[in-house]
Amino acid sequence: MHSIVLLMWLALCTEQDVRQRQISNSLTLGVAACALVWLFVTGQSWIGAEASDAGWALAIVMLLTLPGYWLGRFGAADVKLLGALALATSQQYVLGTFIGAGVSVLVWLICRRRLWTLANPKVKRRLQHLAEQMGDKQPFAPYVLAGFLLTSVWIQ
Repeated sequence: MHSIVLLMWLALCTEQDVRQRQISNSLTLGVAACALVWLFVTGQSWIGAEASDAGWALAIVMLLTLPGYWLGRFGAADVKLLGALALATSQQYVLGTFIGAGVSVLVWLICRRRLWTLANPKVKRRLQHLAEQMGDKQPFAPYVLAGFLLTSVWIQ
């Protein structure tokens, strides 16, 4: 049940990231604050892991994302999104999400041309319009969503 709520939250973040190429602080920091309060009140993360597991997950996220942020590969919203996810889950989920996101990026890079030829013309126009508006900046939240979904299926 808790994974479904996290999936819905990630879907909202994904939708906003795809449309605007940014994720609002109310979505990222709001969930992070709720997860932190939950940790202090119950002593467990949102999915039921120990509070120390959520702390280690946050440390892993910072270790993996801050260098990318400093190098301009990650946006601040991506770091906050993954930090909030870490506070709500555990190291297993965070590492699985990173691996799943990486696999999703590779699959997308390999298959995107083929999928583009199969897409509906209306969908092509809409996506082309979005791509022209936003330039080179690519959203990362869709890959995080796919990685979390893969990890949730794998763990459960």
